[in-house]
Amino acid sequence: MGARMTQIRWGILGASKFAREHMGPAIHAAKGAVLSAVASRTPQSVAPFKDFAAGCRAVMGYDALIADPDIDAIYIPLPHHMHVEWTVKALNAGKHVLAEKPIAMQADDFDRLIAARDASGLLAAEAYMIVHHPQWQRARQMVADGAIGRVIHITGGFSYDNSDDPQNIRNQAATGGGGMRDIGVYVLGSARYVMGTDLENISAKIRWESGFDTFASMQGNMGEATYSAYVSTRMHPHQEMVFHGSEGLLRLTAPFNANIFGEARIELHQPNLGLRVEKFPAANHYVNQVEAFGHSIRNGAAYPWTLEQARGTQEAIDTVLAIGTDLT
Repeated sequence: MGARMTQIRWGILGASKFAREHMGPAIHAAKGAVLSAVASRTPQSVAPFKDFAAGCRAVMGYDALIADPDIDAIYIPLPHHMHVEWTVKALNAGKHVLAEKPIAMQADDFDRLIAARDASGLLAAEAYMIVHHPQWQRARQMVADGAIGRVIHITGGFSYDNSDDPQNIRNQAATGGGGMRDIGVYVLGSARYVMGTDLENISAKIRWESGFDTFASMQGNMGEATYSAYVSTRMHPHQEMVFHGSEGLLRLTAPFNANIFGEARIELHQPNLGLRVEKFPAANHYVNQVEAFGHSIRNGAAYPWTLEQARGTQEAIDTVLAIGTDLT
């Protein structure tokens, strides 16, 4: 199937707002992909998908979709705590799987995911879209090429405020709520992607609310570089990553929600050379992600973000949540 497949027929588990606004249109727009079906308990919730993908079918129930012989790959935008269960079910049903981040609630869950992936021989990955954006690919290359010399310190921040939406799954401990599980993957995973190493010697401070974290600051080191970052679901919206080196500084604007939060740019500050800015106004990392996934299925190419890489980020998240000192 894989090598001869020309168009990958995608099915989406659940008619979520994010799937409707971002990943559904991305699948439809991606080369070599077609949005074939959306599973939902309420067929009317699939209607908005048909506005941009006329051939999209409504399928009643998740089990029916993963059993559908006319579907090749499944995208899972379900609440965090459901990702592992449905990723494994879809793999066992013979489908490739792209599951939203975080694909697991704790690092140990990856044992099941990796075992199911290897047993099936299919592709399973976390939808960590930023590694498909040229802003981050370029930043990684710049650091590797020594554009800022030796990296000495990394800082990061990602925040939003959803305090006015108490029913949101991100404000429910039982559904994997809290800032670390929702957006911790960004400040941690992006730095790991650029540096090629894990966060060690971790310390953290956390503010808790009803069993989930609304603010977390974390420190540690990545190789010889020190690292400091925070995430919050109770602060004015902000996102930024900075890599500070011995011979320059790299600053990434809108690094996690490019073209939504703001324009994706790289600012390279170097002595005597001043400031160089690279902009990426046209890039859509969601479309790039779907196309990279399809390329790996068709041609066996290495996927840019493996389950093993995702596990490393989850291990750091687990550690922060386990050892963080409570903030009153």
